[in-house]
Amino acid sequence: MRDAMTAAIRGHNCDYIELRIEESELTHVRFRGRELDEIGHSTGIGGCVRAAVKGGWGFVCFNDLSDLREKAALAVRQAALVGAEKTVLAPVAPVEDVVPPHLPKDARAVPLAEKKRLLDEYNEIILGTPQVLTSQVMYWDGHRKVIYANGEGTFIQQERQDVNLRVSAMARDGGDVQQAGVSIGSLGDFKVVEGLHGEVRELAHKAVEMLSAPRVKGGEYTLVLDPVLAGVFIHEAFGHLSEADHVYQDPRMRELMVLGKRFGGPILNVVDGAAIPGLRGSFLYDDEGTSTTRTYLIREGVLVGRLHSRETAAKMDEKPTGNARAINHRFPPIVRMTNTLIEPGQGTLEDLLADIKEGVYVRNWYGGMTSMEQFTFSAGEASMV
Repeated sequence: MRDAMTAAIRGHNCDYIELRIEESELTHVRFRGRELDEIGHSTGIGGCVRAAVKGGWGFVCFNDLSDLREKAALAVRQAALVGAEKTVLAPVAPVEDVVPPHLPKDARAVPLAEKKRLLDEYNEIILGTPQVLTSQVMYWDGHRKVIYANGEGTFIQQERQDVNLRVSAMARDGGDVQQAGVSIGSLGDFKVVEGLHGEVRELAHKAVEMLSAPRVKGGEYTLVLDPVLAGVFIHEAFGHLSEADHVYQDPRMRELMVLGKRFGGPILNVVDGAAIPGLRGSFLYDDEGTSTTRTYLIREGVLVGRLHSRETAAKMDEKPTGNARAINHRFPPIVRMTNTLIEPGQGTLEDLLADIKEGVYVRNWYGGMTSMEQFTFSAGEASMV
C-alpha cells in the first residue's frame, strides 16, 4: 500500500498533495422501549486526495482504490481551477510511524449477539421499574484504520476504536414526565459498558424520584457545575470560538478572540489537546499528519492560544496544533476540538458552595449547542443550594 500511495502522489504540478486511505468497521444496537429499533454491523473502505495549487484546494473522495494516480491528478486539476493566490502552510517535519490501537478489550471480539444480550438486560431493568414509561438504549462501536501519505514525505498508519453507550429512562405521573440518563464512552475498551446493572437501576429510580422533586423557582441564580457539565459548558461556550478557521474567516470572531484578552480570573485555565493520554479525543497525529499537542487556550484567565490546521496556522502566523480533523474519508479535514477541558484547581465543592446564599448545583449533561458566541447547554439534574 505504501508504494502505491507514494507513487500516486509523486510528481504532480501542485504546491501540496496528500492521500488518505481508510478502513472502518461499525456496530450499532438501539432499543426504543421494548422495540429493537436498529441492529447492524458494517465495514467500509475508501479514500481521498486533497491538493493545493496557488491557494486553491481540490478534493476527491472514492471507494474504489484503483487508479489512485488519476484520482490525485483530478484533485490537482480541481485546485488549479480555483487557485489564484499563494498556498501557505505552516511547516511540519515529515514523519514515518505506525500507531496501533489501544484495545484493553477489543469490541470487535465480542459477538453482536452478546452485545444485544447485555443491552437487553439493561433495558429490562429500566422497563421493570414502576412508573417508568419508556426507555432508550443506544450502543455503538467503531474501529478506524487510516493510512496517510503526503508529498513532503510523511507516511503514517494509525488505528483507533471508540466504544459508546447511552441509556435513558423516562418516567411519568399523569402529565408530568421526567427523564434521567447516562452516557459512557471509551477509547477502545469494551469493559466500560459491562457490569453497569446497578448504575442503570439507579438512573431508572432517579427518573421516578424526579417526578416528586421540588421545582426550582424561575429567576437568576449562581450556578455551580459538576465536572461533566463544566466540560459541556466550556466546549459550547468557548471551544468552538477557539477553532481558528472560524476566527480567520469571520471579522467578528477576530475582534472577539484577540490574544491577550481577559476571559476570567487567574484561576481559570482552559486546555485542548489530543496529546493528553487515555481520553476519547486522544490520538498521535491529526488528519494532516501533524503531531498533536496540549494547547493552552486560556492561561490564568487570559486568552493565549487557539486551535489550528497547517493552513490557518500559517495565515495567522501561529504554530499548528494538530487539530485538523476529518469525519471520515468523504470529508476534508477542518479545524476542530479534541479533548477540551478546564484544568482543576485547589478548591473543593464545599468551598464553591460556601459563600452562595441561593444558587443551583447542576450535574450531568442533557445537551448543548453553539452558534459562535451564542450557546446553550442543559443539565441532567439540578438542586438548590
